[in-house]
Amino acid sequence: MWGRERLQLTVNILISMRKIGYIRVSKQDQRPDRQIAGLDAICDELHVETISAVSAARPIFDAILVRLRPGEALVIWELDRAFRDVDDARTVAFDLMSRGVRFQIVDTSMDLSNPDDLLSYTVRAAVAENERLKISKRTREGLAVARANGKRLGRPPKLNEAQIAAARLRLCLKETTITALANEFGVAPWTLTRSLRRQKAAVAGATDFR
Repeated sequence: MWGRERLQLTVNILISMRKIGYIRVSKQDQRPDRQIAGLDAICDELHVETISAVSAARPIFDAILVRLRPGEALVIWELDRAFRDVDDARTVAFDLMSRGVRFQIVDTSMDLSNPDDLLSYTVRAAVAENERLKISKRTREGLAVARANGKRLGRPPKLNEAQIAAARLRLCLKETTITALANEFGVAPWTLTRSLRRQKAAVAGATDFR
């Protein structure tokens, strides 16, 4: 019986020391390889989430926070991989500490159970948020300048004006259907319909002299 109790105690200790790694990328085409390489050797589990840092909900991250137990550790590669802003970062850090959960940030070698590391963490969180806000501001200013200069923003249209005009003529002559034309152009029917509407609205706006 004693041997069985010691075995169970050992298992419980090992479970309580588990390190749970969280990895985030903002877009599907972004690769998490660098984060995986940094966390794989030191974590017992890795969880990858594709979502913007400013999203209101982060299902995978939130689920990890709920399941973490005393003695376990949340491990991330960089500060901005997990948090929206300074308040978010501080809230999570203090919540984990109050629950006896360790929190490690690998690229800075910080363990937030250490008061000095916690202070450094708070400063870094503020710097990371400030940088994000500056990037956002520069992006908005750049878009405003581009619009003022008449530049088209976003992805290029899948159909050019000549193709849309040709499609409109063939539809008016009842030579084909929206679906058949869309297949011919290699786009979805809704894309063709939207392009036709957009061109019609542009023409109406250009000829409205009231």
